[in-house]
Amino acid sequence: KVVEGERVYLTVEELKLLVKTKCRYEVLKKAFLFACLTGLRWSDIQKLVWSEVQKNDDEWRITFHQKKTKGLQYLDISVQAREFLGEQGALEERVFTGLKYSSYMNVELTKWMLKAGITKDVTFHSSRHSFAVIQLDMGTEIFTLSKLLGHSEIKTTMIYSQIMDKKKKEAVNKMPNISL
Repeated sequence: KVVEGERVYLTVEELKLLVKTKCRYEVLKKAFLFACLTGLRWSDIQKLVWSEVQKNDDEWRITFHQKKTKGLQYLDISVQAREFLGEQGALEERVFTGLKYSSYMNVELTKWMLKAGITKDVTFHSSRHSFAVIQLDMGTEIFTLSKLLGHSEIKTTMIYSQIMDKKKKEAVNKMPNISL
């Protein structure tokens, strides 16, 4: 049996702190917050190009092949998430120009968290965990969340339901009073 590691995630309040806190690399800040609002993996954000971002009426969607699964994904995104993409560039241009995986970027991510007063051991992947936990907290059904995260099996998404202390507390407090 595989032992699960702790999933570090940020709360809505912590995300609001990050929005207000300066990060040395604006591209890192925008990409991380975009990931928190979409649940996209680092690998998919890093390779995202403008031709994959479409607007239909007032709605935004990203159509891309997931790097991990190679599956075609249709991901609707909010107007708020779209704002973190910035101004549109050439169709073949990467959305988050200059975003590269390195130990230096990881250090800057940690420094940004600390500036915001967040002492959790946050990695870029924590943005994906944050998205999942916040969605569940807001009432999104597990099946819908599974599709948003691009999971091929719902049992992968079920891991996030174990994190939800709020829902567990609500459930145990629903028990009727049996005292005399």
